Amino acid sequence: MTDKNSSELPDKDLPLRRDIRMLGRMLGDVVREQEGDAVFEVIEQVRQASVRFNRDDDHAARREMAETLNALPRDTMVSVVRAYSYFLHLTNTAEDQHHIRRNRDHAIAGSPPREGSLLRALERLDEAGVSPERLREVLDHALVSPVLTAHPTEVQRKSILSLHRKVAELLAEQDRARLTPEEHAENEVALQAAILTLWRTRMLRPQRLAVIDEVKNGISHYKDTFLNELPKLYCRFEDMLRERYPEQDWSLHPFFRIGSWIGGDRDGNPFVTAPILRETVRLQSAAALDHYLFEVHHLGGELPLSQLLAPVTPELEALAARSPDTSPHRADEPYRRALTGIYARLAATVKVLDQQEALRSAVGQAQPYASSQELLEDLQILSTSLTAHGAAKLAARRLRRLILAVQVFGFHLAPVDLRQNSDVHQRTIGELLAVAGRCADYAALSEDERIALLAEEIANPRPLYSPYLSYSEETAGELAIFFTAREIKAKYGDVTLPNCIISKTDGASDLLEVALLLKETGLLQPGAEPRSSMNVIPLFETIEDLRQAPAIMERLFSLPVYRALVASRGNEQEVMLGYSDSNKDGGFLTSGWELYKAEIELCKLFDRHKIRMRLFHGRGGSVGRGGGPSYQAILAQPVGAVAGQIRITEQGEVIGSKYGNPDVGRRNLEIIAAGTLEASLLDLENDVESAEAFYDSMERLSRLAFAAYRDLVYETPGFVQYFRESTPISEIANLNIGSRPASRTKSDRIEDLRAIPWVFSWAQCRLMLPGWYGFGSAIEAWLAETPDGLSQLQRMYQAWPFFRTLLSNVDMVLAKSDLAIASRYAELVTDEEIRTRILGRLRDEWHRTRKHLLAITGQEDVLAENPLLMRSIRNRFPYMDPLNHLQIELLRRHRAGETDERVRRGIHMTINGVAAGLRNSG
Repeated sequence: MTDKNSSELPDKDLPLRRDIRMLGRMLGDVVREQEGDAVFEVIEQVRQASVRFNRDDDHAARREMAETLNALPRDTMVSVVRAYSYFLHLTNTAEDQHHIRRNRDHAIAGSPPREGSLLRALERLDEAGVSPERLREVLDHALVSPVLTAHPTEVQRKSILSLHRKVAELLAEQDRARLTPEEHAENEVALQAAILTLWRTRMLRPQRLAVIDEVKNGISHYKDTFLNELPKLYCRFEDMLRERYPEQDWSLHPFFRIGSWIGGDRDGNPFVTAPILRETVRLQSAAALDHYLFEVHHLGGELPLSQLLAPVTPELEALAARSPDTSPHRADEPYRRALTGIYARLAATVKVLDQQEALRSAVGQAQPYASSQELLEDLQILSTSLTAHGAAKLAARRLRRLILAVQVFGFHLAPVDLRQNSDVHQRTIGELLAVAGRCADYAALSEDERIALLAEEIANPRPLYSPYLSYSEETAGELAIFFTAREIKAKYGDVTLPNCIISKTDGASDLLEVALLLKETGLLQPGAEPRSSMNVIPLFETIEDLRQAPAIMERLFSLPVYRALVASRGNEQEVMLGYSDSNKDGGFLTSGWELYKAEIELCKLFDRHKIRMRLFHGRGGSVGRGGGPSYQAILAQPVGAVAGQIRITEQGEVIGSKYGNPDVGRRNLEIIAAGTLEASLLDLENDVESAEAFYDSMERLSRLAFAAYRDLVYETPGFVQYFRESTPISEIANLNIGSRPASRTKSDRIEDLRAIPWVFSWAQCRLMLPGWYGFGSAIEAWLAETPDGLSQLQRMYQAWPFFRTLLSNVDMVLAKSDLAIASRYAELVTDEEIRTRILGRLRDEWHRTRKHLLAITGQEDVLAENPLLMRSIRNRFPYMDPLNHLQIELLRRHRAGETDERVRRGIHMTINGVAAGLRNSG
């Protein structure tokens, strides 16, 4: 399989074209060898027809492709699906490597620092007159935290991802080394072997992922990327700061951390239990300690310094003397003896803490470390001794990175958030109160009555819970989570489980209920001034909840009992904002605007109460779930909303694409850090001279878009049927991509469907509705009533980062959508009247959106300002179209009653392939 559909490319992109052609050729060779010439010829025939259609709009070519695919036997059909899916996977790998190649080329050439780099961020701060003292102030209390979540739209198995990484490493070897002809031949043989292995590796999971499988998948990204790359990022940043501001001390506190929901997120997932939480933390801890053991072992090989030639500090001499290493061969090597002692203590720690044996045996018995701080102190003794005796360069490499790793990851690897729905908390508290005889019907109380009762109980040292009473399964399970959390925090440290997040927060009592649960399980000390060991965090998800968020927080801060809890947590309060459900509730434009307004009002409120606010952005991978480029998204926040502290969810296939490759991962981590600094210290909206007018315009547009979206999704008869029949939602629900059910309940209502499958389904049929619907109607209605409307929108686009980012995301979504293919999916709708009526509305709105987008941005076509992305998308279409066609045909057969397992498997493979082609689809 090779890609011949190309115009002349700039020289800088020729290596990408070379790699894609080479990988396509190798894949084609594998297909011919493994499946036979006949199958290969079919694949080539279909590819050529699809290329002709996409390049020349040749409808005869599309008919030829359709006729060929429809006539295929089932086994051949599956081979065709696999071939196109794997070609798209390999293309993704080649593109990622090309981005790495281009970044390296810029670095080697000494190009000016690029947007999104820390060096460019520091330049921008200098240009704006930000003092090093002000920068230091922000960094001292900063927290930047991408959070891996248990929302998997990652349809790739770990085995497949590992093979992709192997291909990437071999491509990188071709780039970075001068290979002899023999070495080059060996590299090609290794690539061919990797692709053959890929072809012979099962693409799909035979069973649904268990929560622990998700935990292990998440941990793999720490092993592959975070444990190594985050310390490197700290080192580079500290070095930049010292070079730019030599008069300051730039030993940074670990402000950049990677968090996780995996194993702690119970919202709608009955499989996350207390034993699962305990095992999650154990696996994470073992991974962190394994890394430290590996690094300490290698440090021993790097520091064979003799005391006869290199004096040491008394502290280092004492540390070496405490080592169980008595080998006469290392009698004069205090650093090695100190490290073998550290290794022995780590080996003992992992055995006691995680019930796991070190891969390499220690030289002798030693006491386990009581905390990561003790390990850190020992490592600092080595660093201090090296630095004090002329060997600072030896301390500045592996040892420095290890010290930073211990500071960031501790013995817990990643802080795990606990999350649950407010309805569950309400039922649990209601049962505790009823069984204790305190309140017979908590659910019947008004909000004011609940608040008064909860505040009283939080301050009361008398417990409601008794181990001698019986509770429902749900209540017992919830209490077990919190009791287990107390045990974990005692064993691994408070930082292991810092947060309780409350989904569907719509009142102040929702937070007080969690505070009372913390009290009942020993995680909150009651009294007149209660002290909590966990942050209680509201998650505002729907449009109405976002609008009520400032009033709810005002009510809480006015309650003495809650204000005391905030004071006990350092006068910091985190608020989480939900992008996914607010989008499904009100459409992408209204969701974005209500989020923006909520942030502005929350900033004012927190300032009044003198409480530091940290926003947690619940973004998905796709635009329909708040996705899009992270750097632009951070800069598009209202002034004051970031202030050095930000958490952002990383979800689904985005986790693998951002962090599966260490080089790509390092770049993405840097982008988040740079964006946070710029958003915190620069007035990025200082060019908005007419902010009030812009806000008024946006408010009107939001109302119009909301009405258009709600009218279609929630008020149009037959829409639910159209959605369920024209997309593979039912088949996605059965795809083994995660442990969580697709819907919160067994109903077919859109309200009860989770945001991930909602967005994922529209992506599969190439309509991408959640990322653009309502925009065209809103603009058209607004222009009809606003004489100077277009010029106003153009000014907003030029001067306002929020509006520019909003339109940029619409631009990308429209480029990835395809009405012709979406109309083919519409043919699956059995009711012709519903099909014709709703498809017509979708088509009209898509054209309206495109027309007005281009008028505002001044572009001649979508993605005109990003030709590389546009070319990447268009070059994928000839390989995605056959997958979409086969998916439609297989869906038709499956829904007609064909029970052949190959049909079901083929559908799931096409879902895999289309997701790979789109990249950010869930």
